[in-house]
Amino acid sequence: MNPTVVTITAEWGYSGIAGTGFVVDPDGLVLTNFHVVENATDLTAVHIGNGLIYDASVLGYDKTRDLAVIQLAAGTDLPTAAIGRSADAAVGDSVTAIGNASGEGVLVPAPGKIVGLDSTVMAQSSVDGSRNELTGMIRIDADVRPGDSGGPLVDAWGRVIGVDAAGLSDEARLTRAPEAYAIPIDDAMAVVEQIREGRSEGTVHVGPTPFLGVGVRDVSAFNGSGPSQGAAVASVQYDSPAERTGIVRGDVIVSFDGRPVRTSDDLTAEMVTRRPGDLVRLEWVTAQGLRQQKSLTLDTGSPTA
Repeated sequence: MNPTVVTITAEWGYSGIAGTGFVVDPDGLVLTNFHVVENATDLTAVHIGNGLIYDASVLGYDKTRDLAVIQLAAGTDLPTAAIGRSADAAVGDSVTAIGNASGEGVLVPAPGKIVGLDSTVMAQSSVDGSRNELTGMIRIDADVRPGDSGGPLVDAWGRVIGVDAAGLSDEARLTRAPEAYAIPIDDAMAVVEQIREGRSEGTVHVGPTPFLGVGVRDVSAFNGSGPSQGAAVASVQYDSPAERTGIVRGDVIVSFDGRPVRTSDDLTAEMVTRRPGDLVRLEWVTAQGLRQQKSLTLDTGSPTA
């Protein structure tokens, strides 16, 4: 049993996901994966050390690195994980991935060795099938399972050197040798510090999530005679700020508050520094080639726990 680990249950509507996290501050800050808390409207954590159930809220996250920091309500004087240095990790080192395997609420250790450093993996969400390319990862041969996400990867001395992030699906585990990936703890703790400081910049967002209500892709993914650059609108959510403004599927967003939007990543980067209630001005080109400009107010989106 690791007294610094929590098991996490994230729920939205009639759906939910189980995950893991570990305490990085005695006042109840917990590090986990972003994909564990994404979309959550209700978030709870069970502290393995004291057995208490805590309501939790999302303080900040970095979607591109698949990291999130959550706050345990009324969490005080909690034991914190011993943080090591992933920069010192080497291929062949013995490690153990610890987590809420299969969401059973019981910690299961998965021993193995480091088999690769600075690895890249295309992780696929078990919830909505979305994909996220993770780079600079620690590759291990441990049997990491669904539910382990966000748990600590510890070295032979019990120091955390990574955050469990991706493993084989249940189907793949039947036919393939164990393979899993962890986010280096040096990178993860840099995100933790930025969230502690309250700095929304780069790919790190702090505070409530702003909501525009569009799904976008790079223009290059579409055919047509519209703009050669921009964030092409693939979907618009009902009663979202985007829909109320008149944006429809097939439009191409080309400017955000006067700054050019050349790719879908540009739009994502602009949203990182925004908060619900912010007034922003969008410029887009319709499928008919008409250029439109309007201001809108961002709503509150997920994760909202």
